[in-house]
Amino acid sequence: MSTRYSVLRMGFAAIAAARANRWLRPFAQGRGLILMLHHVRPWVPRDFAPNAILEVTPDFLDKALGIVGRSHDFVALGDIPRRLREPGARPFAAVTFDDGYRDNAEFALPVLLRHGVPWTVFVTPGFADRSASLWWLELEEAIRRLDRLDVEIGEEEPLSLSLPARSAAEKSAAFNQLYWQLRKGPEERLRAVVAMLAERTGVDGAALVENLCLDWNDLRALSRQPGVSIGAHTMTHPMLAKHGLEMVRTEMHMSRVTIERELGRGVRHFAYPVGDPESAGEREFEAAAEAGFELAVTTRPGHIFAEHLHHLHALPRVSLNGAFQSAAAVEALASGVPFLLWNRGRRLNIA
Repeated sequence: MSTRYSVLRMGFAAIAAARANRWLRPFAQGRGLILMLHHVRPWVPRDFAPNAILEVTPDFLDKALGIVGRSHDFVALGDIPRRLREPGARPFAAVTFDDGYRDNAEFALPVLLRHGVPWTVFVTPGFADRSASLWWLELEEAIRRLDRLDVEIGEEEPLSLSLPARSAAEKSAAFNQLYWQLRKGPEERLRAVVAMLAERTGVDGAALVENLCLDWNDLRALSRQPGVSIGAHTMTHPMLAKHGLEMVRTEMHMSRVTIERELGRGVRHFAYPVGDPESAGEREFEAAAEAGFELAVTTRPGHIFAEHLHHLHALPRVSLNGAFQSAAAVEALASGVPFLLWNRGRRLNIA
């Protein structure tokens, strides 16, 4: 994990040691929170795992739900507007998963059923029908197979890198440098570079999606499980703010229509892919409302406050991820204390 994550882990430990999560809770805690997860599966040790932040173990999920459940009522995502209109109610927590991975059904479902927790899976139809790519995993697999990362492309926005990639440490450094350079630029360039590296190293992107993502039959079975609701996550998982408005509208509308057709149930909620300020902003929030979604979630960190009742298409979430699998981290996140610093005291993190 990066130095940033190491610092954050130490911060969670310091909050616990000072019991700040108790005495600052009245000032920091919102009316509720939305937990965000991706993969839930047993940990497989590996030296090079740049996307490990996206996975937690079933045991950690079990412990985290127990900790959050001590101070919060677990509710369905669609209950949030009603709960925000009940100022005296106990704090609430909703649970969400992005992308629609097979391990959600295999490993997360039994834990959630045991706790009686409702949850929402945000589905990308392109993953379910195998027409979209998990580009961040293709990039990881390509660098895993390289001894040196060489990238030379572009005239208008050139990108030139030549980095060693023999050891796990070198591979991690190469991944991080290329990943963030690509994230800062146009998505077309990002996907072109990843596709080039995947072809060069023989990475089968279609096989990755097949192995990791639920198909439509799997999703139909999952959607019939108690407490499960299905939301939309665009057709192809683009960073929407990097594209034109018509494409944004099409990705939102078609994802909803496709899921409703395949699963035979209404889709009321939406999650912005990547979901940070560079991927979803005011234009996307307005588009989600215009598309008829009752609420939409970002990846911006924070709790839900009364003011969010007027910003239901820009809701923050609290990430349960592979970097912070400890009781101290969960207790701190549930208290809201870290967000006093991250959001500089702001309750709304939508600008």
